[in-house]
Amino acid sequence: MDNYTIRTEFPNLFSGDILLSRVAVSIGDFNIFWYAIIIAAGLVLAVVYCTKRGKKYGLTSDDIFDVALFGGIAGFLGARIFYVIFWNLNPDNTFKYDFITTFTTIHDGGLAIYGGIICGSIVGILTTKIRKAPVLPLADMGGSGFLIGQAIGRWGNFINQEAYGAPTAGNLPWGMTGSIIENDPVVIAAQADLPVGEYALVHPCFLYESLWCALGIFLLHFVISRIQTFDGELFLCYIIWYGTGRGFIEGLRTDSLYVGGTGIRVSQLIGFATAAFCLILLVYFKIKVKKSKTYVRWNKTEACKERMEKFVIDMKNEKETEKALRAFRHTEKEQVEAPSIFDDSENQDK
Repeated sequence: MDNYTIRTEFPNLFSGDILLSRVAVSIGDFNIFWYAIIIAAGLVLAVVYCTKRGKKYGLTSDDIFDVALFGGIAGFLGARIFYVIFWNLNPDNTFKYDFITTFTTIHDGGLAIYGGIICGSIVGILTTKIRKAPVLPLADMGGSGFLIGQAIGRWGNFINQEAYGAPTAGNLPWGMTGSIIENDPVVIAAQADLPVGEYALVHPCFLYESLWCALGIFLLHFVISRIQTFDGELFLCYIIWYGTGRGFIEGLRTDSLYVGGTGIRVSQLIGFATAAFCLILLVYFKIKVKKSKTYVRWNKTEACKERMEKFVIDMKNEKETEKALRAFRHTEKEQVEAPSIFDDSENQDK
């Protein structure tokens, strides 16, 4: 195997190895990794979903695209920087990232989703303010978009053989091992206590989180959205759902980021804390909206109707302008290429 090929096994499910290359495409010395492609695919599918779904929330395709573009870039950078900061703050980590290695080694993994959520949300809010778009409905779409991106993006961890958990108790049927996992000190210690011929298998935490996010998408789309009473509710439910699941799943992992030299896992702390806080906000706003006689969701307001109508008119005018320009260019081309009514030889004789 080369340096980019990783062996993965699920001995209790089937015999044989799964050999996966981390590199999808090589152009000379330049490599495009599956990790990047999978994350990009998650972002694209999230944008497509939110664009289609956003119409029901009084959002234009331009609103979704701009927030996804700038928020996505900020989220990616935030996820990487967040990871690097907490990695470097842990005194147990002998290797320290510098400015160069922060970005040149990203294909090896190392993104902290909460850094992405925080930075992506902040830039997304700023973008909506600049566009004078409704913040809370866009936040609702953002919650759904995050879940889609995370459900798909976690399979990048499978390719890299990372984001796995501690050895399973009783060797679960879906327990996994592989060329990277078997060299983990925690796994080596567990393997030493097992009889010859048995494997120390670990929890596929990437799979747990992917399935948890997929279930969250289903709940937001088919359940929560139908009983939604105020703008921003879907985003709160997203934080509650993801934070709770991540808090429990993080407790299984062996590669967690910690708060300094403490035993407190960063993602577990943030997950449970934000889930509890958003649950309080959800109950508070549910009660407040129920008692209110004047609250109207954005997609039911006249301002929303006027904004959507203006967008449709602008798009129609833009298409008509482009059509007119194409016709004008075509006419100009025909005039240039049209043959002269004069015979060139006669002109030369004269």
